[in-house]
Formats: sequence, C-alpha cells, structure tokens
Amino acid sequence: MQTSLHPCPCQTNPTAETTDALLSYQDCCQPYHDAFYNDDVDKVDSIRAESAQRLMRTRYSAFVLIKPEYIVKTTLPAQQNLLDIKAIEIWATETDWAGLEIVEHTPKLGKRHAKVEFKAFYIEPDGEPAAHHELSTFVKVVNKTAKEKDERWYFLDPTVAMTVTQKQPCICGSGEKFKRCCGLYS
Repeated sequence: MQTSLHPCPCQTNPTAETTDALLSYQDCCQPYHDAFYNDDVDKVDSIRAESAQRLMRTRYSAFVLIKPEYIVKTTLPAQQNLLDIKAIEIWATETDWAGLEIVEHTPKLGKRHAKVEFKAFYIEPDGEPAAHHELSTFVKVVNKTAKEKDERWYFLDPTVAMTVTQKQPCICGSGEKFKRCCGLYS
C-alpha cells in the first residue's frame, strides 16, 4: 500500500454505504508524511494540517503505513519525549487496519482546541472485524517567536503521564494556566 496510486488509508471507510471517488495517497496524506521525512526544513514548515480532522486523518494513515516518527512529531511537543516510538511501531505493524470513519469533528472548542471522534477499524487475529472508537483532542500551537504567522495542530495525548499541576503554565505554550487551557480536555 506504500505506492501512491492506491487510495489513501484515511479514505477507506468500511461503514460507508457508497464509495465516492477516493483520493490517492499521493493526493491526500503523502505530502504531509513526506514533509516530515524530508531534510528540507522549509517544506516541513510549509505543509501543515489545516484542521484537527486533517491531522487526525494523516495520523491514521501514518499508523497504517507504519510511520511512527510522524505519530510522535504530530503529538504535542511537550509530550513527544514521553512517547515510546518502538511500541508505536510494533502496534502499527501488528494491527491489520481496515479503515477509518470520522464520526464527528468539532473544529472549535475554546480558543485553540478541537475534537475529532473517530472509529479506526481493524481485523482481530481470529478474522473478526473490530473498531477502536476514540474522542481525541487537538490543540493549535502558535509559535509567538516566528516572524510570520506560525500555527500548527498537534494531538493532545491523554495516555501520556505528565506531572503538571492545574496552576502551572499550559504544556501547549499558550501562556494560560494548564487548568484553563489543555487541562480542560485532558
């Protein structure tokens, strides 16, 4: 499925009653993935998910295509060093992915947060279909030191054990207290 002529993994929805023209990997998630695996810093900075839903789709495709570095780099920077990249790679490799369904996208929760409810379908070892149903939170981080507008969506991983108190500055760098920012969604 690595070839770019196949439908993008994020376009496969096993619960859809009809299949419209699916985007190819080349025209969907590949540019986002390639930017992170390219040494060209300008390219990485120029290709950004325009919404939390778009980022969620690229992350799903990265799991299917076993790109654990992309999963890590699209997680909130304060959480990246706490992720086990080998465990992510093993899980992605051992899972027989079957498709993605976006249940609901809430693009605006407060100033900089969004939620995406989705089902990631896979096949159990016994051949039975199953789904991982999740409500994920994403945060838009603004780089205040950049000369040009620099905003990027990141996944806020609720499984990462962090030692942050409610009154400390938020882990996303917003300048607000954690309890009034990402703490509302973790």
